[in-house]
Amino acid sequence: MRGIDVQAWLRGLDFTAPTRLVQNAPRLSHLPRQLLAGACCVFTFAAHAACPPSAIASLEKPGMGLRNGIDRGMLWRIEKDGRTSWLYGTIHIGRGDWVRPGPTIQKALAQSDTLALELDSRDEATAKTMSQPADPDLLARVLSGERARRLERQTSEACVPPGTLSKLPPILQVTALAGLVARADGLYPEFGVDETLAVSARNSNKPIVALESAAEQLKVLTGGTEVEEAEQVDAALDELESGKLRGQMKELADVWARSDAARLTRYAEWCDCLNTPAEQRLMKRLLDDRNPGLADGIERLHAGGKSVFAAVGALHMIGPQGLPTLMAARGFTVTPVLTDAQAQTAQPMPALAAPSPGPRSARGGKAVKGQRGQKGAAVAKGGKGAKSTKAAPAQKGGAKAPAKAAPRGAASARPAAHTTAAKTKVRR
Repeated sequence: MRGIDVQAWLRGLDFTAPTRLVQNAPRLSHLPRQLLAGACCVFTFAAHAACPPSAIASLEKPGMGLRNGIDRGMLWRIEKDGRTSWLYGTIHIGRGDWVRPGPTIQKALAQSDTLALELDSRDEATAKTMSQPADPDLLARVLSGERARRLERQTSEACVPPGTLSKLPPILQVTALAGLVARADGLYPEFGVDETLAVSARNSNKPIVALESAAEQLKVLTGGTEVEEAEQVDAALDELESGKLRGQMKELADVWARSDAARLTRYAEWCDCLNTPAEQRLMKRLLDDRNPGLADGIERLHAGGKSVFAAVGALHMIGPQGLPTLMAARGFTVTPVLTDAQAQTAQPMPALAAPSPGPRSARGGKAVKGQRGQKGAAVAKGGKGAKSTKAAPAQKGGAKAPAKAAPRGAASARPAAHTTAAKTKVRR
């Protein structure tokens, strides 16, 4: 579901009932800690050949480190009252090689006092709301007849065990299925950017603040009435059945990965998701109506003396009601940092070569093999002062020019000569 942190709502659901445990699953200690954030179907293979692999099984080499993360997504710096905070547009699904933030994102997060997310799925009140079963009478009224059969077919096609979602509110059932549809393209809620940032913050003991509550998000999704909720369920089922939603999510993920803010700004032109009054009302509720509250929370944290790294869905950043525009209207200086299309590839971290031993000192003043002709290298010669391996040109008056400074890490000529002379004197 666009604009909603799907991973937060999927946390705690058990999708593993009809599947078998991976026999040779990698040890947890060998995986990047960010990969351990996902709760659903992480260490399982789908029982049916048509089912997509689990998140961990989708990785070619689980646990393989990356030399550096790649900067993805959209980032703005916002400044006011002598403090700097950040707006980071995220995506709530991701690929395995996206779990490590790029250097720009890492630096901005490290410089911040607080990570602000739409929801903190580890918060007790949030978890309680998310796990609250729906009213059975509501389920019977909304999910009946053909709508119930359509939902059952989509649940089966998503390889979700029967009954896994049945106690959730109807809109959350289709939201969960929407979050799983992009697995066929290698995009998983387990690798959602918001959750990987949360894991990174917890590992560094950085406070996490939720800008919204689960109850507020649920109200936005349902629309407040059974009629509107049923309308949204039908629209979501239409998108799932047509395959349109999968294409939209893949395109959105590609745009996000390129940091292509210009194309994201034109989202309404290519998403094919604002064709009906119902779709337009939903998009307004999911984005424009929520943005002022998100901006209030960010401003409040910043005014309280905090440097805030605010990470929310990228679609909250676009348009006249987008967060960069709202923060500028509140007196912040807003500067784009990552908003241009990028084409980058993460490189595997090479194995570290064993350190080679340093050159041994030569006896009798002979140069060590491989050092001949090296400028500024001091070589001890008998008990006399050290000389450069390459003669320096003579200055006027016949005096020799001082030897060039030795490279960093090499011994200078004068200390070497002094040490050698001292040793010779002791021997005498």
